[in-house]
Amino acid sequence: MRALRGRYTLLTGCLEDDLALECVETAVQEGLGQADVAVMASPPKEPSELLLNGRSSILKSGEMQQLAPHLPPRMTTGHPWSLLYCTARNGFSLKTLYRSMTSLSCPVLLVIRDTNGQMFGAFSSTSIRVSSSFYGTGETFLFSFSPELKVFKWTGSNTFFMKGDADLLVIGGGSGKFGLWLDGDLYRGGSCPCETFNNETLSHQEEFFIQDLEVWALP
Repeated sequence: MRALRGRYTLLTGCLEDDLALECVETAVQEGLGQADVAVMASPPKEPSELLLNGRSSILKSGEMQQLAPHLPPRMTTGHPWSLLYCTARNGFSLKTLYRSMTSLSCPVLLVIRDTNGQMFGAFSSTSIRVSSSFYGTGETFLFSFSPELKVFKWTGSNTFFMKGDADLLVIGGGSGKFGLWLDGDLYRGGSCPCETFNNETLSHQEEFFIQDLEVWALP
């Protein structure tokens, strides 16, 4: 655990480096001022549906459909999402998760259940990959079912959307805090309020153990 904390200290230092030294990949982002943060957000009135090519072992169908209105409309237009990676089938390995998305550039929905039964995750409009700098767009968000759905959208404070290497994946950051992080074994993770999403702690505790993890993709 001491070595693990060492990695977080190193990555935290990266967050404090001059962003001019990083090639931060972001899409065109409107309104860099303070954006609305949706906590228990009211979804749009237009009907939308998240079609799955299979069944999630973590979230029930009704819970997946609660997420649908918070996705960009172009991603709920009748195209089915496929289960790209799951720990029950592919084992617990961040490297394997990365390999499952090799050569892909597609929206992904990361869904986690920890050993306390808490369910939460993240949406990204780009696939998850190894990177030397932060990447992603302002469409990225975090969510949790506690037990009702809470969605935490981009605040506009920074562009620390996603960053990953063989040993660590982080989503959201600022001031040394990560909205969601997962270790290289997909065994342990953590969640803290962060500036990117102004989120609550997604799990019941700031550090958690992963029971199940799924990544759904829209090819």
